[in-house]
Amino acid sequence: MKITHVVENLERGGLERVVVDLAGMQHQAGHDCKVVCLFEAGALAPELRRQGVSVHACGKGAGPDVRALLRLRLLLRARREGVIHTHNATAHYHAAFALFGLAPSRLVNTRHGMGAEDGNSRRERLYRLSMPLTHGVAAVCEAARDRFQSHGLRPPGGIEVVRNGIHVERFRPSSLPLRRQLAVELGFPEGTRLVGTVGRLNAVKEQAGLIHALSRLQGVDGDVALVLVGDGPLRGELERCAQQAGVAERVRFLGDRGDVHRLLPGLEVFALSSRSEGYSIALLEAAASALPIVATDVGGNAEIVRHGVMGELVPAGDTEALAAALSRVLADQVAAERMRIAARDWALREASLQSMARRYMAFYESTQASDGQLGVLCR
Repeated sequence: MKITHVVENLERGGLERVVVDLAGMQHQAGHDCKVVCLFEAGALAPELRRQGVSVHACGKGAGPDVRALLRLRLLLRARREGVIHTHNATAHYHAAFALFGLAPSRLVNTRHGMGAEDGNSRRERLYRLSMPLTHGVAAVCEAARDRFQSHGLRPPGGIEVVRNGIHVERFRPSSLPLRRQLAVELGFPEGTRLVGTVGRLNAVKEQAGLIHALSRLQGVDGDVALVLVGDGPLRGELERCAQQAGVAERVRFLGDRGDVHRLLPGLEVFALSSRSEGYSIALLEAAASALPIVATDVGGNAEIVRHGVMGELVPAGDTEALAAALSRVLADQVAAERMRIAARDWALREASLQSMARRYMAFYESTQASDGQLGVLCR
């Protein structure tokens, strides 16, 4: 099958990780895969190129960019007799408009989050305008599909749920020696217990809540420190937050890292304090690393973390509840060990990249081009 993925870029992130892993697996299975980036190629592009998957960048600038749209049209015109799989709204409406009149075999889209809070934003209006040119849309969790449908999104082929997957086998289960090793590597005494998170340092991820929660832990034996993996516009603000909360010496900012699979098994607990999530790659990786999880009950998080089994879910924005949940998990080692086993078992069953790839192939097959409004617009 000829498959072309269209993304904004391949910088580090959950969406981009899914595209790299999916395209790589499709290529290994014998499919003719390419990736087209609307903006720059990004940090993950070399990984795909090493696997033999070509990556093209359209170099889009800020605002409307006719030249970039024409580059995109040229790249997609040669690939229209196959599946063109776009990721998120901006990449999708650009691809749909670039393809206008070219009648692609299948134009499908994945929305990787919960969608914009403002359904009337320019981006969302353009996305809805592209729906008559779309054969099918995939949401990454049930919560996202329900939200899109409630907001009136009605693509001709409907909305299916295709959950994310990861290379589960790349993640070692957490163990005491690995936890001690990472603590020392980060400049802490080897007995320090590390709570960690992975994600962009931005307002949606709400890492400030984790910093304040660290200062409010109760009933926990031993030293506890916080590890933030990722970078972003709020790094300076979060560093000041740690200073003001009096925990700066117990917080490590590791920046953008390419070795998350090595860092995770050194944590004691994984925490996610986001205000919004789709089907979090970070949570899948934490589960694969056999970590107890404390996460906010938003988006698809409850479809991953079974409360009381793999960890605990807390309301978004409730720092006291976040601190209390972390305190409980850190204080009860017996329950934490049960959570480790349950998380790893679940990841092996439900979170594999192979399962996601199979689901996408079935999704492609279910979205065959049909006559009607789509055919009229493309002829």
